[in-house]
Amino acid sequence: MSESISIKQTIVVRSRPDVLYRLALEPRRRVKWDPNLTKAEYEGGEGRLTNNALVRFKFSRKLLGLSFVAKYGQLQAPQRGGWESLRHVGPLEKLTQGWQFKPMPGGTEVTLSINGRIRYKWIRTPVERVLNNMVITTLVELQRTVDAQGAQLMEDMGREMQEKQKAEAKAAKEAAKANKGKKKK
Repeated sequence: MSESISIKQTIVVRSRPDVLYRLALEPRRRVKWDPNLTKAEYEGGEGRLTNNALVRFKFSRKLLGLSFVAKYGQLQAPQRGGWESLRHVGPLEKLTQGWQFKPMPGGTEVTLSINGRIRYKWIRTPVERVLNNMVITTLVELQRTVDAQGAQLMEDMGREMQEKQKAEAKAAKEAAKANKGKKKK
């Protein structure tokens, strides 16, 4: 008898749905920012993000370094997409991951859901904890990846504004000095 685990988390990210869709679902891009994955590549060399595309994933060591092949499905750019494992993944009979991107003012609501069927009842709690941590880490890193560009831009703009204010303050001080000098004569 197998038990199911379902985990669903939602965050709001300041980016367009199409950008997030490619970051989250394109294996080559995903492996660059997601610390939970050490490898993600299409089976058979060059592949494209399409329904039924096969991708070989390898989790990081903290997720036991498990390797598995998954099949992409339910791809509807840029609203949703996901994959499901073809065979068991360690203690899980089946593992599925689904993404939803809902545009909203100021960003996109991103929902990541993971479903797994446990092979052994006794291991349910630790596996659920690991999967929950994986979901949270993935969403936080997605947010950081997208915000890194925006954060750098904001930092640069803040620095420019600060320099501009300093220059204006200096000019005002010099103008005040000059006015003071004129009044004494």
